[in-house]
Formats: sequence, structure tokens, C-alpha cells
Amino acid sequence: MNLFSFVECANQTQSLKALFDLLVNCASEEGFTEVAYGALTFAEPLRLPGCPPPLVAMKAPPDWCQRYLERKYYTVDPVVRRTPMFAGPFLWDELAKEYQLQACEQRVLDEAREAGLKRGISVPLFGPSGRISVVSFASRFDDADPQGNVRRLNALAWHFHVAFADIAKPTDSACDRKVTLSEREKDCLRWVAEGKSSWEIGKILNVSENTVNFHLKNAIRKLGTANRTQGLVKALRLGLIEFSAPALATPMVA
Repeated sequence: MNLFSFVECANQTQSLKALFDLLVNCASEEGFTEVAYGALTFAEPLRLPGCPPPLVAMKAPPDWCQRYLERKYYTVDPVVRRTPMFAGPFLWDELAKEYQLQACEQRVLDEAREAGLKRGISVPLFGPSGRISVVSFASRFDDADPQGNVRRLNALAWHFHVAFADIAKPTDSACDRKVTLSEREKDCLRWVAEGKSSWEIGKILNVSENTVNFHLKNAIRKLGTANRTQGLVKALRLGLIEFSAPALATPMVA
């Protein structure tokens, strides 16, 4: 399933379980069958059964899920602890290289690997008012390539995150639909979807890089999002921008 199909299906559900199952199915096609979603700095009212904060939804080997929850590993999980320190997607293998992990943190990573979560990658998701969430993907295969799939998994995580926000807060969704974007703001967001930088968009539209940044900042402000990637995803979900399927299949960058 490509990103276009994911968005189409996500727009048709108001069920967190159905949306999360859709995310798992899409990630599994890339070899990442284990997926978790957490709200790190705020308490979401909507969670799958058995998921204590900061977890919202989790799909992993049953034995590992039970151990992770019973031993409250989410309180010492280095992925949960270190997510706010990363500006973009990061590999679990990088954690021990970048930081001097505590023994309890390293134990979580080691036991996760023994349980079958061998190669992992997490996507930090930043929202308004300092809100931070994270989607983590893991594979049971040693030869999985999270780095090679980072762009697609990043885009998939953001689409899921924005769709979840609409499900969790349906009253906000009605207000969001009153947002209007200028044609230039829409043009800039469309080129963001193609992976273009502000400098590249300026060359394409024959305007300065500062002008592109001005339009993108206005769009982000109107949409109530934290960055251009989240703004693009939200604009798409609200029907403010229309893309062809090939454009959506192109991975997005922040």
C-alpha cells in the first residue's frame, strides 16, 4: 500500500484500532511488523486497551508486550527518554553510540532484541504547545534496513499522527476545516511534498528563499502545526491540497 492509499483509508475511519492496524499493515510491507505509538509529553484521552501512558498503541510479540508493561519498561526505555533530543528519525542502534546509556536503558534494548525486535527506528513527532509524540518501527530480521526506509517510514508516521489527532479530537477537526491557504502557500506545500528545499522551491517559483519560508511559516501558523511536514500532512487530510497518487508516493522531508 502506497502513501496515497494509506491517506485514502485513514480518512475513512474514526477508529484508533482500525487506523493503527492500517499503520501496522503498511509498515509490515517494508519489513517492520512491530509498531508502537506514544504521547510523551501529554495525556491523550484515546488509547488502545492495556496501554498505560505514554503508550497509546503497541503491536509487538505478546511475551515482550507483557514484560514491557508489567515491568514498566516505558519508564526507562531509552527510545522514550531520548526522543525529545532528536530533531528527526533515529535508529535504535545509534542510541548507544550517541549517548552513554544507563544499565537499565541498555537492558531494555538488549531484551527487546532478544524478543525479536532486532532493527528499530523511531520518528519524533512535534506538535503545538511543546507536545511530543513518537512512532517506533521494528523488524524481526537482522538484515532489515531501517536507514533505507527512513523517508517512507517518516512520512507514514506523520500521516498516522495527524489522522490520529483528528480521531482523538473530532471537535477540533470541524474548526480546522475553516482554514484557508493562499495559492502561493499551497504551491510551496506541494513542492515540500516533492522533497524540495526552500531554496529549490524559490528557484522553481522564481521567488527568493526568504519568500518561500514566509509562505510556509504562514501556512504552518494557519494550520496550527509545528513544522512544514506536519503542516503538509494536515493540509492534505483537510482537503486543502490535492495531490496525484505519484506525488504522494514521493517521501516527504521536514
